[in-house]
Amino acid sequence: MINPLKISEMLSQANHMQEEVQRKLGQTVVEASSGGGAVTATMNGKKELIKLHIDPAAVIGLSGEKPDVEMLEDLVVAAVNEAGRKADEAMQSSLQGMLGGLKIPGLG
Repeated sequence: MINPLKISEMLSQANHMQEEVQRKLGQTVVEASSGGGAVTATMNGKKELIKLHIDPAAVIGLSGEKPDVEMLEDLVVAAVNEAGRKADEAMQSSLQGMLGGLKIPGLG
């Protein structure tokens, strides 16, 4: 028979673990660049974009008769997507560390 007190204790531990994971994800910061550093995206572990830096040299190239705005947009997308991948890796690593050797589907 399952002890109801144990279930309550397990749920409490799960809630505590979830709060800890959310706290860690908020404190985790990852950074990714594209275009040789022309664009740098900084994101937290919750995949919230914290900062986007565009090197002024990348913008100077836009001041012409036919500016290549599309190239700059592509660099921004690439940097943000790479930062998102790094945030996913950081989250997965953090969860694996907290959960020890537990095999949970979808977590690697």
